Amino acid sequence: MIRCAARLTAALLVTAGLAACSGGSMGSAGSAGSAGSAGSGLGSSGGGNQAGTQTQANGGQLAEQSSFWDLFSNRRDPNDTVAVNRYLWNASLEVLNFLPVQSVDPFTGVIVTGYGTPPGGGRSYRATIKVSDPSLDARALKVSLQGAGGSAVAPDTVRAVEDAILTRARQLRVQDKNL
Repeated sequence: MIRCAARLTAALLVTAGLAACSGGSMGSAGSAGSAGSAGSGLGSSGGGNQAGTQTQANGGQLAEQSSFWDLFSNRRDPNDTVAVNRYLWNASLEVLNFLPVQSVDPFTGVIVTGYGTPPGGGRSYRATIKVSDPSLDARALKVSLQGAGGSAVAPDTVRAVEDAILTRARQLRVQDKNL
C-alpha cells in the first residue's frame, strides 16, 4: 500500500512539473479565453511539446513556446555556427589568389592552398590560413607558409602576408560601411 502511494505521489509530481514547464498550456487552457482555443491541444499529452511549438498569443501573433524537453534537445543549427570573420576570410582568398585552393572549410575557418609562385617572385609557396574568431583582429588570423619541398619560410615573409590580409580586410570593411 505504501509503495502504491509513493508511485502515485511520484507520478503526480512529475505530471505537475511537466505541466508547469510547458508554458501553462495544460493548466490555463480553460482560463485563456479565445487564445486558449489555439493552444489547448498542445501539451494535452502530458508534456509532449516538442521544441519550436508555437501558440497563438495576444493580437493573433505567433509566440515561441518551450517545454521541459527543450533542455535535452540540441537546438543549435549547424548552419548558424560559422564563427569566421567574413572580411578576413575574403581578404585571405583575394590576397592569396595566385595560389590554387585545395580545400576550404568556412565552419572551422581553414583555407588550404596548393603550391604557387607569387607575381614577380621566383619561389613557390603553399599556404594554410586559419581564421579563428568572428572579430576583425590580428589574433583571429593564423598564416602558415611552406616553401617547395617543405622548406621553411622566413618569419618576415609570413608577417608581410598577414599584414597584407589584415589591410585588405580593413579595406573591405570600410567599403561595406559597417563601422
